[in-house]
Formats: sequence, structure tokens, C-alpha cells
Amino acid sequence: MTNDKPKIIAGLVIFVLIATSPVWLNRGKTKEAPTPVMAAEATAKGYCVMPKAEMKAKHMKVLDGWRNSVVRNGQRVYVNESGKQFTMSLSNTCLECHTNKAEFCDKCHVYASVNPYCWDCHVDPKEK
Repeated sequence: MTNDKPKIIAGLVIFVLIATSPVWLNRGKTKEAPTPVMAAEATAKGYCVMPKAEMKAKHMKVLDGWRNSVVRNGQRVYVNESGKQFTMSLSNTCLECHTNKAEFCDKCHVYASVNPYCWDCHVDPKEK
């Protein structure tokens, strides 16, 4: 009977080194998440459909929910917690304030390596 203990330990060490190599190779290369630039229109209004933290965390779920409500149920009005009504529309509600797609949308989506499909149906807004 042969002693395979050194081979097993060497194999485990190699596996651990390979499995953790992305961590070691990228150490110190992290970037801080970008801060979207708010358009003057958004800052002037002083409010959004939902609180900033909630929109930041759930904006895609909100947009998907709006799409489903409008397309499947014909419901086009969203009423927020404070009772204010908004038309459920990416083009007419969201882009009314968030006019600079490159500075507001793209900056974070590129950082997160996310390719949203909004512009498959909606017209890509022209920068003002």
C-alpha cells in the first residue's frame, strides 16, 4: 500500500490556489461604485417616484412591475406612498428628470456589467 497523502495535500493546495486566484490577482484593483449624476430637472423637482434608496435598490423591479401593469393589465397610473400619482412610463416619467442616459443609467450599468433591455423597445434618449 502506497502513501498518497503528499499527492492529496499537493492537489488540495493547487486547487485552493486556482480557486482563489481571482481574489489574489484583483487585490487592490477594486473601483468604487459610481454615483449617477442627477439632471438639474430632477434636483429642481426635489422628489422621485419612490425614496432614493428604494429606487437605487429596486429600480429594475419597479420598471418590470410597471411594464407588466401597463402591458398586461392596462393600468397606467402609479400612486406612491405619499399619494402622488405618476404615469407608468420610462420615456415620459423617468426620463423627464433623468435626461442624461450616459451619466445616469450607463455609468452604473457598465460598472455592474449589466446590459438592460430597456432600449430594445424604448427609443434611446438623445442627450440634451
